[in-house]
Amino acid sequence: MADETTGEVRENARKVREGLVTSSGMDKTAVVAVTTRKPHPRYRKTMARTTRLYVHDEENTLNVGDRVRVQETRPLSKLKRWRIVEILERAK
Repeated sequence: MADETTGEVRENARKVREGLVTSSGMDKTAVVAVTTRKPHPRYRKTMARTTRLYVHDEENTLNVGDRVRVQETRPLSKLKRWRIVEILERAK
């Protein structure tokens, strides 16, 4: 998107995450679990935090166990704020 005053092109600042599909029972929606690992603030032990993202799946192509890359987008419903960029790996 070009800025009209300066004419420079700004890079897309939307967040991109990778995660595992945990639910695909809803129509055009899947739930993706994203795990981030970071050290505990005091004890420095690595902790895993899991966040559940509601993802827009227009063609209902996702299955439980698929590894996907998702990108932030405008609010699509009460909880959906992410969309599928690509399917990295299909469930076995």
